[in-house]
This record gives sequence, structure tokens and C-alpha cells, in this order.
Amino acid sequence: MAKAKTPSGRRTQTAQPVIAGNAVAADASPPKKRTSIPQFASQVRAEGRKIVWPSRKETWITSVMVFIMVAIAVVFFFVIDFGLARLSSFILAIGS
Repeated sequence: MAKAKTPSGRRTQTAQPVIAGNAVAADASPPKKRTSIPQFASQVRAEGRKIVWPSRKETWITSVMVFIMVAIAVVFFFVIDFGLARLSSFILAIGS
């Protein structure tokens, strides 16, 4: 079977084919140890302390930018809808 070459130049083993419905296991890693509820809660608190929250000013500026982009989208889609409505009524008027 051909082996793929990695960027470092080393060759790696490619996936093994399925034989009679059973896959051949290349690397059997041991199952992960389960985390207890208190340990999970302490890990969540530790990750929560790493969060960098935006300031009031950053939140305000971002909110204003979102409202501006929504207003631009509303105007854009209104113009497109109005134009397509006029075009379709013009085309339908030709046939009558």
C-alpha cells in the first residue's frame, strides 16, 4: 500500500481498507478517563476566568455598526424588491 508523505518529509501510514466488514485498527488508544462533576465545574470556572469581556465602549460601537449594516441591507433589499416588482409588472403588461 502506498504511504503518504508529510511536509516534514516523513512517510505516514495511510488508512487500512475494510476487510469483510471489519475495520483493521491501526492505533488502539486507551479510552479517556471520565471527569467527575466537581472537577468539571472547577474546569469550567477556570475557563471562565480566561474570558476577556469587551468594554462598554466596544459593545456600543459594535452595536451601532450592526444597526448601520442592517439599515444598509434594508435599503438594498427594498430597492431590489421595488425594481423587480416594477420589472415584472412591466413584462406582464406587455402581454396584455
